[in-house]
Amino acid sequence: MNRFKAVVFDWAGTMIDFGSFAPMGAFVEAFRHFGVEVSIDEARRPMGSPKREHIAAMLADPRISARWQATHGSLPDSAQIDRLFEVFVPINERVVAQYTDLVPGAKAAVDALRTMGMKIGSTTGYTRSIMERILPAAAAQGYVPDNLVCADDLAQTRPGPLAMYQCLIDLLVHPPQAVIKVDDTAPGIAEGSTAGCVTVGVLLSGNTCGRTVAEVQALSAGELQEIRERAGKILRDAGADHLIDTVADLPALVHALNA
Repeated sequence: MNRFKAVVFDWAGTMIDFGSFAPMGAFVEAFRHFGVEVSIDEARRPMGSPKREHIAAMLADPRISARWQATHGSLPDSAQIDRLFEVFVPINERVVAQYTDLVPGAKAAVDALRTMGMKIGSTTGYTRSIMERILPAAAAQGYVPDNLVCADDLAQTRPGPLAMYQCLIDLLVHPPQAVIKVDDTAPGIAEGSTAGCVTVGVLLSGNTCGRTVAEVQALSAGELQEIRERAGKILRDAGADHLIDTVADLPALVHALNA
């Protein structure tokens, strides 16, 4: 008997966009619009947060805020966060359609979970306008979750539990312990953990690894283990109950948990 009623997946780095590349260039370009250079590594650090909060976290980095002050003569404030966010969203809307390929094995995993009687939900740090560019491409590959909660659908989302509570309502499932949240970032794992769900962290397809499928396949066993350990610590610290390489491994984990 299956003790789980639903799985709620994150999107970029978990179900699509292996390596979570789509937002990175958009953040770099948005900051450059204001005369401030940031690196891809700096852009990755707050990944998983709603995108306005992501920008705020980047500006809170002492090195980035110092560059901002050197360029603009003052430290960034809430108004600058809003201005950056307004520039970022259309940039991300423009590029995100190039990063919609499903993670290898994702469709088969969803099919297997549905065969087990589970509903499929989704949450994301993307805004609704960005997701409107992604949904048709995902559907064309056979991935159509039963619901979607975006970063701007609620007044508060990650790392708090409200988006997960909305998923429980949308999917008509309870208790939270019968729901699995799968994510590649700390804020997304915390979203599931604070809601009382079982949480599964993804190690190799997500933001911490930050590599393409081909790049991951070219890594040595030692390099893969180092990434697993580094990503695993981040996700465990955020509340991950279990760790898998990619969503392709989830059905086997569910079978094991049921056993």
